[in-house]
Amino acid sequence: MEAIDYFAAKLRHEIDPADLVALEPPFVLLDVRDDDAWKQGHIPHAQHVPRAQLDDWITTHDTRVPVVVHCWGPGCNGATKAALRLSQAGIAAREMIGGFEYWVREGLPHVAAGARAQAHSDPLTAVTRSVECGC
Repeated sequence: MEAIDYFAAKLRHEIDPADLVALEPPFVLLDVRDDDAWKQGHIPHAQHVPRAQLDDWITTHDTRVPVVVHCWGPGCNGATKAALRLSQAGIAAREMIGGFEYWVREGLPHVAAGARAQAHSDPLTAVTRSVECGC
């Protein structure tokens, strides 16, 4: 039972890039990386709120709207810290595992250098297919 509870909770609080593409609104996609990382590239329609500014953002957010939060990649725990803070504020939060890195590695649309881009998917991380992002 312990393992079942653990994995069920993990799936309630995490989402991967492919499942995010299929996620039905309403939700806010929140990128908590710093300004330099955001400028390198980001997911279309994501809101950029560096983690240091998260508490200010929380005061203006409608707590009824769930949030999916992400940062750079699996080697960064900024999204985990942000999801904890959002949860403490009473906001339903999920962490996108893999972060922006795996979004791009899966060949999903992103903005780079101010223009829409879409890399070829990394065969080690994604099934090769065409995907439209509704986020």
